Amino acid sequence: MSSSPHPSVSWTRILAGALLLAASVQGLAAPADGAAAPPAPAPISTPTPVPAASAPSTSAAQALRATHQRLSARLDHSSFGRPVQLDSMETPDGLQGDVYAVVEHPLSEISATLKGSAHWCDVLTLHINNRRCVVAGGAQGRETLTLYVVRRYDKPLDDAFELPFAYRVASATPEHLSVELTAESGPLGTSNYRVTLEAVALDERKSFLHFSYSYDHNAMVRLGTMAYLATFGSDKVGFTVMGKTPEGQPDYIRGLRGLVERNAMRYFLTLDAYLAAPGADQAERRQRRWFAGAEQYPRQLHEVDLDTYLALKREDKQRNSATR
Repeated sequence: MSSSPHPSVSWTRILAGALLLAASVQGLAAPADGAAAPPAPAPISTPTPVPAASAPSTSAAQALRATHQRLSARLDHSSFGRPVQLDSMETPDGLQGDVYAVVEHPLSEISATLKGSAHWCDVLTLHINNRRCVVAGGAQGRETLTLYVVRRYDKPLDDAFELPFAYRVASATPEHLSVELTAESGPLGTSNYRVTLEAVALDERKSFLHFSYSYDHNAMVRLGTMAYLATFGSDKVGFTVMGKTPEGQPDYIRGLRGLVERNAMRYFLTLDAYLAAPGADQAERRQRRWFAGAEQYPRQLHEVDLDTYLALKREDKQRNSATR
């Protein structure tokens, strides 16, 4: 067997799996024919930072409205089939993904639906790799949301990593909502997770959302993941169009930014599905909406068929109900 400049297959898979798993914690509709239209090129730029928790909510609301104004042309002409803008970047220590969207929900409805850690468990477990979520109270009213994540949908819950997030509502006013989930450490060399949702009212029935997540990874995880994405995962792409292939087709971004873009879109879709069907008796409706949204981007997001996805979620619900 000839030598290869890449790490060994097993080592690469282990490291790549760790980062793919970590990315799935963080941390989104297209033409009606079911095939995704190539999204318009997203600018390679630094995503707008989330305002500090100590900033007055009025300033945060003004900043988010300013972001909406800045992105209005891109949102109006988005090839996602709706006003959605997806950005990604490699940070000095890790990755960050940001999704901006105009949604047909008033801010009061969004606040009532997403202001609560139990609601976030229902949101996050729509993702196919998130198999369980538990909320626990702590000192001074602090809440911890522990997410159980498997590397692949077909792995058993016993193989899941536990990711404990501190849950906090940073701002909840009639004009602005900000929710934060943070975790100091993650699996196998990942750390400093930060998941945030901001929302501001545009009018009586529309709101502007900013969903962001970021995390750090060490050098070994970074190199292992890059090796995986250059070999076994070389067919995996994101949404940013970097140019055209020799055949004239969109040339989508690959590598680490492609990875974070896929997960950013998946998690936007969890929020979108939950807002559309927030009732306690609407779990399957949410699941079907999430799956349908993901399938509009098969090049990036297709993994399983609907029956397999719904069966997994039914199994999770039955198991989790039995352990309570």
